[in-house]
Amino acid sequence: MSELRKDPILDHWVIIAAERGQRPNDFAIEKEEQTPSGCPFCSSNEYMTPPEIMAVCSVDRKPDTPGWEVRVVPNKFPALAIEGKVRRSGIGLLNRMTGVGAHEVIIESPEHCADIATMPREHVVNIIDTFIERIVDLRSDHRLRHIVVFRNYGAAAGASLSHPHSQIIALPTVPKLVSDKLTAARNHYLHKERCIFCDLIEQEMALPERVVFQNDHFIVLSVFAARFPFEVNIFPLSHQHDIVLMNHAQKEALADILSQILLRYRDILGGPPYNLIIQTTPNTTPRPGHPEYWRTIEYDYHWHIELMPRLTKTAGFEWGTGFYINPVSPERAAAFLRQDTAEEAEAAVGS
Repeated sequence: MSELRKDPILDHWVIIAAERGQRPNDFAIEKEEQTPSGCPFCSSNEYMTPPEIMAVCSVDRKPDTPGWEVRVVPNKFPALAIEGKVRRSGIGLLNRMTGVGAHEVIIESPEHCADIATMPREHVVNIIDTFIERIVDLRSDHRLRHIVVFRNYGAAAGASLSHPHSQIIALPTVPKLVSDKLTAARNHYLHKERCIFCDLIEQEMALPERVVFQNDHFIVLSVFAARFPFEVNIFPLSHQHDIVLMNHAQKEALADILSQILLRYRDILGGPPYNLIIQTTPNTTPRPGHPEYWRTIEYDYHWHIELMPRLTKTAGFEWGTGFYINPVSPERAAAFLRQDTAEEAEAAVGS
């Protein structure tokens, strides 16, 4: 029988309708062509992008030339522009703000068909270090209140190019979804003097049916109120409010566990499109007139990564209600993802 589940952090509900489709191969995944022809992100095509912001290199090179391992460039078609002042205006209920911000692309490899799932650990660490370096740099601009790092993999997840890349958008305001999470975390801390995410991790580990796997520093959880089939969150096991605080051992552990879960997506789910979002703290530089913002964030928030395969489509019911229908129970999803191959997953879970 279907059931409704409420997200333990945010005040929203989902419908778990497991009888509608229970196995990874119930979802038709359209394979995409991997063609490097004319790709602006490939090595030797550096002239096709805006001038680079930074690059990770193992050899001496001039900017915008081959020899890089990870490269950051401005988005050629940015959603927001770095120039200008943040101005708010509006009439009555209709509010506006100037489109000030930043929009960057992290090109994760010079190789067109590279995949985080199979990259060497050291290379994935380089990508993580690049995320952190760009977050720190963008936070130094006090106009920018929140930095979002995300990865769209596959056309159905919003990727316009198949070359491995992530994006960063820096916003002049904190999005409501992020603000709601921060508020829920703060309220829980003020009431119990504990991090709500730490409490969630402890509870899930005590009843491990939704634990996919873990290593010394990170845990992968199948989301209790998952909006999408096989949606997972990756949490640091030790309390940490900001991704920029990771030490080298944690970065290596994150690289390992990220590669591991993406390998399961490839080998068990057939390599579906997915969205990856790093949920870390907003810019905590004090905002004039708002001394109350994020005073306890060091203690109440817990950064994490959200991974959402795009195996179902959002349709009229979801848009009209805000409820999502998930045809795979999170417990069954975790059982599948604990295995190494699709055959082992079928054998472990059974009919």
